[in-house]
Amino acid sequence: MAGVINMAEFDWTSLINPAVQALGATYAANQASGNAATSGAQAAQMAQFRPVGVTTRFGTSGFQYGPQGELTGAGYQVAPDIAAMREGLIGMAGTGLSQAQQQQAFQPQVTAAGQGLFNLGQGYVAQNPQMAAQNWMTQQQGLLAPGREQQLAQLTNQQQQQGRMGLATGATSAGYTAGGQGLQAANPQMAAYYNAMAQQDAQLAANAQQAGQAQTTFGQGLMTGGLNLTNAGYGSQTAALNPFTTMLQGAQNTENLGMNALTQGQSLGSASAASNQAAASQYMAGQNTANAAQRAAITGGIAGLSDPIAALIASLTK
Repeated sequence: MAGVINMAEFDWTSLINPAVQALGATYAANQASGNAATSGAQAAQMAQFRPVGVTTRFGTSGFQYGPQGELTGAGYQVAPDIAAMREGLIGMAGTGLSQAQQQQAFQPQVTAAGQGLFNLGQGYVAQNPQMAAQNWMTQQQGLLAPGREQQLAQLTNQQQQQGRMGLATGATSAGYTAGGQGLQAANPQMAAYYNAMAQQDAQLAANAQQAGQAQTTFGQGLMTGGLNLTNAGYGSQTAALNPFTTMLQGAQNTENLGMNALTQGQSLGSASAASNQAAASQYMAGQNTANAAQRAAITGGIAGLSDPIAALIASLTK
């Protein structure tokens, strides 16, 4: 009859044989996966970083591990006498810091003094050397003026008393050039007085030029001095901070003596971890080979089982 399947003639092997093989392959894969996971966990545990506690003259290190052997904590203890040195240095560092703070608080006064010198120097430099020379010349002549007036009065009084006030000599009819005017007569004492005064003014003029230049140089020196004073204040702060930094560095160095036990333990752990990693890699490679062989064996065994079952089913359908 059309559309009706004859169960006696149906090929059951075409259905059961692939199913058995699929179940076998799945079983083999699960077995291999489980073995691989177990092997991986064992290899990971073998390769774990395990630092070693170390005891030195300066300190002792220790490490804590979790249930699975993983590193959970680390620490070190400095030897008592080394710890006492460390605390002593820290106390001295505190004193040094106080000194540095005092010097820093003093800096505004130093800065103000330096600024005052700088401003004073600017006042001197503000005048050019020519103006400074003229001012100096005026001041010197002002200082000499009273004495010159007194000297002139004394000379005039002396000549009046001696009747020589109108005396004049040295006149000539011929001049220094042809047809030139002759030289005028002069009172010898009065001429000597004015000549001496003119010579004195000429010397003052020469000195005035040097004084003008000296004033500019002096102003520059004041400005430089102001800057140096301010910088010296900052340099004093640095110098005052040196004891603090020295003592703090000493305390850190002392602490590092104890910490060395921790770093030594870490170094030993790193060396051990490298060796463990190599062992874990070799172990994992061997396990992978074994797992592959086991999977091949299971798969082959399942495939071998499928043929008798297929043959049995085939005989029942004939």
